[in-house]
Amino acid sequence: MRPFRIDIPQEALDDLDRRLAATRWPGELPGAGWRRGVPLGYLKELAEYWRTGFDWRKAEAHLNSFPQFLTEVDGVDVHFLHVRSPEPDALPLVVTHGWPGSVAEFLDVIGPLTDPRAHGGDPADAFHLVIPSLPGYGFSGHPREAGWDTARVARAWAELMRRLGYDRYLVQGGDWGMPVSLQLGLADPEHVAGVHLNMLATFPPQDPAEFARLDPADRARLEFAGYFEQDGAGWRKIQSTRPQTLAYGLTDSPVGQLAWIVEKFMEWTAAGTVPEDVVDRDRLLTDVAIYWFTASAGSSAQLYYESNRLDADFLRTWAGPWPLSAPVGVAVFPEDAVRPIRRWAERILPTLAHWSEFDRGGHFAALEQPGLFVDDVREFARRVR
Repeated sequence: MRPFRIDIPQEALDDLDRRLAATRWPGELPGAGWRRGVPLGYLKELAEYWRTGFDWRKAEAHLNSFPQFLTEVDGVDVHFLHVRSPEPDALPLVVTHGWPGSVAEFLDVIGPLTDPRAHGGDPADAFHLVIPSLPGYGFSGHPREAGWDTARVARAWAELMRRLGYDRYLVQGGDWGMPVSLQLGLADPEHVAGVHLNMLATFPPQDPAEFARLDPADRARLEFAGYFEQDGAGWRKIQSTRPQTLAYGLTDSPVGQLAWIVEKFMEWTAAGTVPEDVVDRDRLLTDVAIYWFTASAGSSAQLYYESNRLDADFLRTWAGPWPLSAPVGVAVFPEDAVRPIRRWAERILPTLAHWSEFDRGGHFAALEQPGLFVDDVREFARRVR
């Protein structure tokens, strides 16, 4: 394992400035708002702020304030934050992000999770945190061979935790972190003490009679899933089938990369008029900048190709069942892009032991609602400590 610090060359910052200043902007139909994609006026203003107002060096220093490392696993360098608690009996916890997320999602929860005593909490709730960047994402290496699906990532995480000397640990994840975390529970049952998810996909069962048993709230969730599949899944179809083609535009244009990501922060959160309603603008741009500086548009999309390319792949990746031996906890945030139905969750998660429903928050729970996220992880972990 090698210590790692982020140090983006000044030439890369200068290149970004030039590209942003030279953006060739498209036209826009009047009055479209967000219905046809990211509005032109909003994106112009955000891109100019990225160029002239956002301080990458400040964001870089914040990230570098936490210990980071690289280690090669299965032929790929895995980047991860490893923040040990001052509490000697802390429970190890590996947290996995998704797309279009990064390790920057979790900066606000690191302190409360690792050092609850210093944040008004109970020291008995402390964790040793391991926060990896998915292969092909951020500062992890880009796989040079096919086959890096969620199960392979999970096996890499098991090896990472073994190298760190953690014999018993908790697993947490949302978005891609959901199947990776569940796969990790299946791959390393001797050491995984529990799996906590802030997103769970539940698919309709084969029996049509099950639909009649849904209450109005669950019917609304099912209707939302149908609408989302029709209107909101375009990014998934492209990244699952033609990631290389998409990569050319997003790797060459910072505004293209910005729009591709910021749209999801608008659609998958509780934002009202702009993503900054719920996510700090500088933190949002930190996330986008990580994708830009590491040229991760194409490499991050490869995980979709490996895991979602065909309908059978999609179901195999997300649908379960998940016959884990460890308990599973689920936190449901109402504005998430995926809204599970509990009675269907119980069919695919035989060890479901914890279910929380919140009245606010969306897909990027640790970023949008860090307090709720921390409290729920703590509550679930008390079951397995």
